[in-house]
This record gives sequence, structure tokens and C-alpha cells, in this order.
Amino acid sequence: MDKKPNILFLGIDSLRSDHTSLYGYKKLTTPHMDKFFSESSVIFEKMYSPSIPTTPGYASMLTGLDCFSTDIVALRHKGGLREDIKTLPEVLVENGYRTVNIGYGNYRGFQENLSYKSSWGSWAQGRSPKAASMNEVAIPKLNELAQGEEPFMLFLRHMDPHSPYLPPEPFDRLFFNGDEFDKNNKSLEPVYAFKPFCDYFYTWFPPFCTSSDYIIAQYDGAIAYMDSCIAILLNELEHLGIADNTIVVATSDHGETLYDHDCYFDHHSLYDNCLVVPLAIKFPKKFKGCARRYKDYAQLKDIMPTLLPMLGIETDIKFDGRNLCDVVSGKAPQEPEFYITEATWMRKHGWRTPEWKLMIALEPDFHFKPEIELYNLIKDPDENHNLAEEEPEVVKFLTERMLAHIAKRESETGRTNPMYTNLDWSGFGRPFASSEEAYNTLHIGDPEAAKKLQEMKK
Repeated sequence: MDKKPNILFLGIDSLRSDHTSLYGYKKLTTPHMDKFFSESSVIFEKMYSPSIPTTPGYASMLTGLDCFSTDIVALRHKGGLREDIKTLPEVLVENGYRTVNIGYGNYRGFQENLSYKSSWGSWAQGRSPKAASMNEVAIPKLNELAQGEEPFMLFLRHMDPHSPYLPPEPFDRLFFNGDEFDKNNKSLEPVYAFKPFCDYFYTWFPPFCTSSDYIIAQYDGAIAYMDSCIAILLNELEHLGIADNTIVVATSDHGETLYDHDCYFDHHSLYDNCLVVPLAIKFPKKFKGCARRYKDYAQLKDIMPTLLPMLGIETDIKFDGRNLCDVVSGKAPQEPEFYITEATWMRKHGWRTPEWKLMIALEPDFHFKPEIELYNLIKDPDENHNLAEEEPEVVKFLTERMLAHIAKRESETGRTNPMYTNLDWSGFGRPFASSEEAYNTLHIGDPEAAKKLQEMKK
């Protein structure tokens, strides 16, 4: 009997798809993944993480469920995943798999949760070889798993695109040839003036740096550096002789704001830069020939119900997601409109269709943005012109669609929408009464504080 397929799962943190050359970015940030996924692969061009950031993103990725089913919407989620939910690694273990997670966070069901040498840095500590540190643990483990009798799932949470962006040389200069200390460049002045995050930025921006383009180039350089290290992993699959029987998945929990919408170098807000992530799946035994790209809307909840049938594993789990192999075979209708949420440094929810994006603040946010934002995604794909006051009927229509969906999911799950119940999402203890209160309360001061948030058990 043939051995069941292995899974190498690249669950990358903070990777927005439009900054990867795999998705057409003008800078060559992912050449090795571009080549690897150029054959025997499927790539989904409209892949969404609809509930951000990290905690709800990975919860959906590893359960096939939406935020109503997981009951998780906040980064600082209190308590673990509900006991009645079965995770992807738990199902795999029941079917004879070995399951290993390497990276920040312990996810239920993995037989091993391994960490690697901390590469979270500051400017004073120097450049951060995050992906190389990952490889120091991942490659020996991959060799060990390959020698075993059982099929395996190796889940790797790469952190290079997550701030601090401190890629090693020469990747720090790969996409920037200017003067990051030009005194005539004022682009970082509003960043340094943003009280909630400025102390954090001071710890890892180069002292006296003035250029936002330089910081964005560090993000791009971190992706390119990670890509070069991932290439070593992919080459190891070939060396071990298991590439043809290994499903390789690359995706992310959420995107990144960078300099857009004044939400500097983080991953909060419901703009598409935070919601749109990659999804590429390679499996030579199933997908033949050149890579095929699909424009159907897909979500993180679709990953688990896609992978299990590819492994020949049946389950009675009622997934909220769909099997994307049905998209490949032309059998599955897409889900073009969907609910979106965030509870990171702001608490907002909304509704997205192919044409419109509605965002509603459930409490005042620390960017002093309007309570309601509406964008025409066809005319204004970068979401720069708020039409909420100009198009009240569209706001009303989309709000009704959103509320009907919430009511439906509340009825199906028997629970109140977690966006309404997670009132201590910020750690403040209660909803903010004003933007001023939020601005003067929320704060992240150094890389260690950011690291601790990422290490919380999910």
C-alpha cells in the first residue's frame, strides 16, 4: 500500500500577496517560490484572511471554520480553541500521521511544538536571520520525518515578513539604493509622531532614518531573504526523494499595512492590504503541468477541507470552508461576498463584495477614522475615497446583508457573534469611549513586547 502524502505547510506570518513576485509584484521578492510553484501547482489569486490578525487567522487555517465557529476574533483571545473543534493536526494524527509545528505559538494537535533560536531583533541587536534560524531546526526535523514509516505534516510559521523588518545583508539593500537619512525626506515624520507605536519603531528603525521607502524595502528584503531560505527546504525535499509525494502549501495568516492608510508597519485595519494573502498548493501526483491560477474568491477556512480529500482522509466535520479542488474541476460555486473582522488594535467588522467594501467601527479607533467607511473596489481598488456619506443607500444595503449573515451564523452556532462578546480584545478591560482614550492607552514599546504577543498559546 502506498504511503499517504506528506504535507509541508508554510504558514507564513504577515505576508501580503501583492508584495510577492509570485503574485505579480514588480520586485523579484520570491524567485524561488515562483519557480517551485510554476508547475504541478494551483494558485488562488483572490485568497482572503477575513478575520485578522494572527490568532483568528491561524485558527481558521487549521480548522476549516469561520470566526463564528471558532469563536475567535481577537489577537489576545482568552482561553484556548473550543474543545469540540477538531484541528487539522488532530485529524492527521488519528489517521497515522506525525505532526510537527515549528515556530511561535503552540497549536493544538501537533505531537511536537518546537521553537527555534530567537531572531526577533532590534537595531542595537543587529539583523535578524529569522528564516535561517528556522532552517536550523526544520531541516534536521524534515530529515528525521522523511526516514520514518508514517506520513507527516511539518508546519512552519516563518516570521520574516513580521516586524521588525531586519533582513540580513545583502537583502537590506536589495530593493533600496537611496539615502535613508535624507533630511529633506519627511515621510517618516507622521510615523514617529504616532504615539501608540513610535517607541517600538525607534527600537528597530535605523537611528535618524527619514525614508518610508527604506522601511518598505526592508519588508521586501525580508521576504526575499525568507524565500532564499525556503529554497533550501524545497531542495531538501528533492534530495530526500519525497518531493513527488509531498503536498507543499504556502499561505499566510494576514497581510501587512506598511505605509498605507496611515496604519504604519503593522497588520491592523480591514483594508485589503491586510486581508489578501497568498495560497499556492503544489502536489505533483494530482496537479500536472504548468501552474493553474484561479480568480475565484477563497478564504483560509477552505484550506483544511481542501487538503483532507487530497490525502484520502474522510471526516464527518461540517466545515465552513469548501474544497478548492472542486474549483479546479469546475464544480464549486464561489463565495463572493463575506464577513470581515479585526480585533487587534481596533475593533471593526464589515462586509466585502466584488464591488464594495463596508467597514464599521464597533468602538472608536486610535487612528481617529470615521465610524463607517465605504469603498467602491472597482473604481477605487486602493480604498482611498470613503463614499459612506455619498452613498447612504449602499451603506444601508450592505449593512443589512452583513447583519443578516451575522444572524444566520449566530442561529447556526447557537452563540453570539464573537465580535460582540470579545470586549477585552485590547487588554484595556472595556470598550474605548473615544479615539483619544484609545490613542492614549494602546502602546507597544519594544520587540520583546511584540514577541510575547506572538507567543501566546492559541
